[in-house]
Order: sequence, then structure tokens, then C-alpha cells
Amino acid sequence: MMLRRGFILFLPRLVGLLVVACCSMSIVYMLACTPKGDNQQLALPRVHSPTVKEGYEAILQEREEQHRNYIISLKKQISQLKAELQGRTEQLKNMQNQYSDSLDIQLDHSKPEKAQANLLAFLRSQVDKAEVHSGVKLSTEYAAVPFESFTLQKVYQLETGLTRHPEEKPVRKDKRDELIEVIELAVGSLNKPDGVSKAKPRVYTASDFVEGIYRTEKNKGTLYELTFKGDAKHQFKKIVLFRPFGPVMKVKNENVNMADTLINVIVPLAKRASKFRQFMQNFREMGIQQDGRIHLTVVYFGKEQMSEVKSILENTSKSANFKNFTFIQLNEEFSRGKGLDVGARFWKGSNVVLFFCDVDIYFTAEFLNSCRLNTQPGKKVFYPVLFSQYNPSIIYGHHDSIPSLEQQLIIKKETGFWRDFGFGMTCQYRSDFINIGGFDLDIKGWGGEDVHLYRKYLHSNLMVIRTPVRGLFHLWHEKQCLDELTPEQYKMCMQSKAMNEASHGQLGMLVFKQEIETHLHRQKLSSKKT
Repeated sequence: MMLRRGFILFLPRLVGLLVVACCSMSIVYMLACTPKGDNQQLALPRVHSPTVKEGYEAILQEREEQHRNYIISLKKQISQLKAELQGRTEQLKNMQNQYSDSLDIQLDHSKPEKAQANLLAFLRSQVDKAEVHSGVKLSTEYAAVPFESFTLQKVYQLETGLTRHPEEKPVRKDKRDELIEVIELAVGSLNKPDGVSKAKPRVYTASDFVEGIYRTEKNKGTLYELTFKGDAKHQFKKIVLFRPFGPVMKVKNENVNMADTLINVIVPLAKRASKFRQFMQNFREMGIQQDGRIHLTVVYFGKEQMSEVKSILENTSKSANFKNFTFIQLNEEFSRGKGLDVGARFWKGSNVVLFFCDVDIYFTAEFLNSCRLNTQPGKKVFYPVLFSQYNPSIIYGHHDSIPSLEQQLIIKKETGFWRDFGFGMTCQYRSDFINIGGFDLDIKGWGGEDVHLYRKYLHSNLMVIRTPVRGLFHLWHEKQCLDELTPEQYKMCMQSKAMNEASHGQLGMLVFKQEIETHLHRQKLSSKKT
């Protein structure tokens, strides 16, 4: 009875547990069989759905489209990687072709035969790389390397150099020796027996030379094509020669410390107080504030406006706390050479870099470093080619106003020109200036003294560094050519004055101004009629 009663009491609980278990199993079943969302997997159409076939086709098409796009993307990436790899391979190959020979050519005294063979192989490769046997594709019309032509007497050149002459007798010794050597080599080649013809060969001389052309590819060599008279009237002999350039070789590797290198800027002056005020603004900003390793020597001629000049100098000294200046006054007629010579010899300190400057010069702090880096006592003097400014009233005549001075100092053909005929601005150590003999003090007035000093340096064993610099400007000012000048000085002054105003195009616009205005007036009238 007790067991039966216990069983009866336990039965409802068992039924409850079974019901709960069945419900739990149903819930788990429903969760397991319910399709996942779009972000997890695509829902398959139900078996009894009327669109089972269309649903499966749509899913298959979508999957196929996804795979197709993925494949296209992979192919595109592979193609890009191949192109990049090919480009890198070509770059590596070119670098190997360019530098591997150079590295192998380094002279190995233990294996002189191998070094010589490598050098010859490199020189032959230069001929193949240069534009000798065939042309190369160029990006623009300005990328072509032009030829220059020559005869026995003259050279006709596009790059006129320091002489500024389009045709000239070669005045540079290296150029003259080069062309003579090439002609002699060509004559020798023509007279060399060919070993085939039994007839008495003709003997060629330099007088048979008609003309030649040559050009230099800076990293490859110089190509020469020479034409000689042939055996009959319309026949010619042509010789092609090539002077290959050797590999780049390291000559020097050194540290240069200019922290304590002082520059003494020497300025000769007479009157021109307003120009001196402008000069001191530039000197204060570039020389005192930015550079700081600088001394100023002013050599003043006469007494007119002297007090104003001294006042400008003293005000700059007080406001900038600048004490490194010297003022020298001479009671005599202005002479630029005399002023620079006196200023250079007045210095009593240690050997110093002298920068011979004028009051109408604008320089930057970068130029002062160039001045230091290109001078070396007993070895190098620096003759920078400065950029000369055109007349701003002509350049900016069509503008509402003339820009500030700093905005005008742009190196473009419309704003100025390289003053390659001027030798007045120069940097050298004081010791070299004294040893060379200084200026010729017999030259008075404007011009001539700078050329005389320049020639002294050229005739010495010092290396003259002549190069255009981007941080040295000659500011425009109206030039007065005095009657007291000698005929040669007056001619030089007038030539300088003519070149100082504007470019050929700008001067042409002034010459034809009336003609241009007439043309514009006619066009205006015709447009009104229509």
C-alpha cells in the first residue's frame, strides 16, 4: 500500500518532467532548423514553395556573379603586380648595366689585365648607349641634344658661353685642342692603308676638311661627324668618331666646417645714401640675422651725404647689436678699384674671405655659404655670375602696381638675365688677393678694374670657379655714363646700360607700341560695325 501510494504521488511529477523535456526538445529543434539571416547565409527556398526552381537559380546566379567579380579582381591585381615586377626588373637591369661595369673597372693593381679589359668593355658599351647608331625616343622638342658645327676657322654654337658669340674662333684652349685632335685623328684614319686596293692611295690633309658637327651627351661621350672632300666633285668622305666618357670616379670625400669662417663684405661708396639704406636692410636680414658670421667694410669717397650714410650704419648697429663694421673715408675722386683695395688691406685680423660687393646688390644667406664653399686659400677663388634685374617699370608696366622687391627677385627670362660679362662681385681669401697684387690703382671711374683682377687670377695657378648662382642679384638702377670715361670704358658702360633695361621681346613691344595700338584700334572699330 505504501509503495502504491508513493508511486501515485510521484506520477504527476514524472509527467511534468516529461512535458518539460518534450517542450525543451521542441524549442531546440525549432532553433536548429530555422534558416539564418542574410548576413550569415542565404535562405534556401522551402521544399513546398511554388518558386523553388526560380529561387535556386537566382541563388546560383548570384553566387556565380560574386565568384566572377572576385576572379576579375584577382586577375587585375596579378596584372598590376606583374607590371610592377617587370618595371622593377628593368630598373634593376639598367642599374646593373650602368654601375656594374663601373664597379668592376676600379683599378686593381694586382690584376692590371682584368682592369684594362673591364675598362675597354665599359668604353665600348658607352658607344652602344649613346645616340650614335640609331635615335632614341624623346618626350619633347627641347629634349634633343643639339649639334654644333665647325670648320677649320670657326665654331658655330648654340650655347654661346661666356663670350656670347654665336660664331667664333675657339678661344677656350680645351675646345681648340679638342677639335684639332679630332681633325688630325680623322686625317690619319683616312690615310691608313685598307689592305685591299693596290692603287696608290690618295693622301688626305686638313685642307680637305669641309665641315664637322659634334655634340656631347653628358654621361656618355662626344660624337663627331666629319666631312672631307672625296675623289670627285660631288663625292665626300665621312668619318664618325666617338670619345666615350669613362665611369664616374670618386676623387675626394671630406667634411667641410664653415662655422668659424668670417666674410668681410667690402662696399665702395660715394653719395647714393638711399641705395645704401636699401642695401643695409638686406645686409641686416641676410648677413646679421640669418648668417651671423660677417663683417662690413664701407669705403666712402668724399663728404657729400657722408653723415647720412654713417647715420644709417650706426642705427643698424644699435638696433641689431652689430659691432662688426668698419667705416673708411677717403677725400678723393671715386674709384671702385681703389676703394676695394683699401678696404681689403685695412683688415688686420687673421686670413678672411673677402666679398667685393656693390651697394645695388642683393644677396641671400645661401649665397654667403656658396662664397665660403667655393673659396680656398692658395687654391680657389670664386667668381659668381649674378642675375641682373630688368627695369621694373617696363617689366610690370601693365600691372596695377610694381611688386615688392622680394617678389621681383625671380629668375626668369622676362625679369632679368645672367650677367656673364661682369666680374665685379667676387669672393677670395685676403691672402690670395694680396699675393696676386690687388687692383690696378691707375684705373679711375667705372669699369675695367674688375676685369684686370680677373685676368690676374686666370694667369695664376689658382682655380677660378665661375658659375651662375641663384642667391645674388643686381638691382636695376638707371645707369649714367659720364663724359670723363675713356672711349673703351664709355662703350662698356653703354653696352651694360642697353642690356639692363629689358629683354628683346619687351623692348620690341616698346618700339612697335604705336603699331600695336593702331592694330587694336582697327580691330575695335571693326567689331563695332559687326
